[in-house]
Amino acid sequence: MTDTIDDVAAKAAGEEPVEPALDEQSVAEQLVAQAREKGIELVGPDGLLSQLTKRVLETALEAEMSDHLGYDKHDPMGRNRGNSRNGVRSKTVLTEIGPVEIDVPCDIDASFQPTIVKKRQRRLTGVDQIVLSLSARGLTTGEISAHFARKCTAPRCRGRRSRRSPTRCWRR
Repeated sequence: MTDTIDDVAAKAAGEEPVEPALDEQSVAEQLVAQAREKGIELVGPDGLLSQLTKRVLETALEAEMSDHLGYDKHDPMGRNRGNSRNGVRSKTVLTEIGPVEIDVPCDIDASFQPTIVKKRQRRLTGVDQIVLSLSARGLTTGEISAHFARKCTAPRCRGRRSRRSPTRCWRR
């Protein structure tokens, strides 16, 4: 389980793995050392892995929303447009490390169809390996977004959902 995302992607493409620019092992060691200094457990509901998983998933969802709307969060370009952000909704997803509560962004038209954590999806598999690899590499939001865009490409439906849909975000 020492393969990184780039190693796995290279193997899938039939290429040789490339040496990472960052020393992933030292970054991972720094994260563990900081967690221990602060008294944070590595696993568990408030553990380091849960926090990293939450942060990576929420970052990827925000990047997907920015891609969907065509502008970043708090960008003045989004003012007075037909569709814009409309807060977040909480969602608990089950991962290999346990349940993780995330905030999923919503848009006014409810046309946002996330691909990293789909609507009504409750179980995620393989997230732990992705979170560890991305955090150990010190990727930026843009790099995380690009990674998930490559790995989770799916056609987006712009159709409206019925009022009875439990995942629809409503204007308030």
